[in-house]
Amino acid sequence: MPHHSLHAAAILLLVILKEQPSSPAPLNGPNWTYFGPDGEKSWPKNYPSCGGQMQSPIDLHSDILQYDNNLVPLKFQGYNVSANEQFTLTNNGHSVKLSLPPSMQIQGLPSRYSATQLHLHWGDQNDPHGSEHTVGGEHFAAELHIVHYNSDRYPNASTASKEPQGLAVLAILIEMGSFNPSYDKIFSHLPDVKYKGQEAHIPGFSIEELLPERPEEYYRYQGSLTTPPCHPTVLWTVFRNPVQISQEQLLALETALYCTHENDPSPVEMVNNFRQVQKFDERLVYVSFQQGEAMQGTVFEGRYRGSEETTQELESDFPK
Repeated sequence: MPHHSLHAAAILLLVILKEQPSSPAPLNGPNWTYFGPDGEKSWPKNYPSCGGQMQSPIDLHSDILQYDNNLVPLKFQGYNVSANEQFTLTNNGHSVKLSLPPSMQIQGLPSRYSATQLHLHWGDQNDPHGSEHTVGGEHFAAELHIVHYNSDRYPNASTASKEPQGLAVLAILIEMGSFNPSYDKIFSHLPDVKYKGQEAHIPGFSIEELLPERPEEYYRYQGSLTTPPCHPTVLWTVFRNPVQISQEQLLALETALYCTHENDPSPVEMVNNFRQVQKFDERLVYVSFQQGEAMQGTVFEGRYRGSEETTQELESDFPK
């Protein structure tokens, strides 16, 4: 073959190779945000599951709740991590994430689920109502998710997230109230991860301290990841009773972080990082507590003050 033909063939091969993906698409796929052109409404274009069935979060209201006396209290094994060990706190551009050891496990589910990470969702200082799940249509100030994967069936969280019964997430509703020293073990380190990609190492502590009172009272349903790719592979446990953090702690969460890198010329504040509630067709939420008790429980107290009409409606839904 003449030399110039070899040269032309080599160039053609390089062009073809350049057009081929050199590696698989990143795990998180294309960029996504909560607002703007890559916001929630556009998620289904790049992540079909986001427009599919079994999506989360949802509104927890009386019409879809069903008591199930088979819902046993969960047991939290390995949740008390020694201060000699370290957690890694990361700003991933969407939330602040704390990596967790797989020795942390939930008992009381059909399989063994091992922890992988926790993260938070919140609003902003002008509208501090940033929980993902709502109760009776009402948002809480923020929400904490502790993510576990099915370690009986799958080798890691990444694999499990795509598979049936792959993940189990504990959701903790957060309201404004008194100062919470346990949550401050995370919040006090937020300035160290101000920008996307930054990491900090923090001393270990008991993750069980982050759970609410009476954790045996919870909502349970089958749903999805609340961020792309929205795989419908999550067994949700939403605790009925919220935890409290102070106004100052909430403000720190709402103002400390950015979605952008440190040197980005157009910094974007990390606020309102919660997905809107999804339709809940032909599904039920199973509860470990009797519905008639709901008006006496912490979740509904103070949630509807100032609306006499709503209170009357709730009282009819939840007879004492």
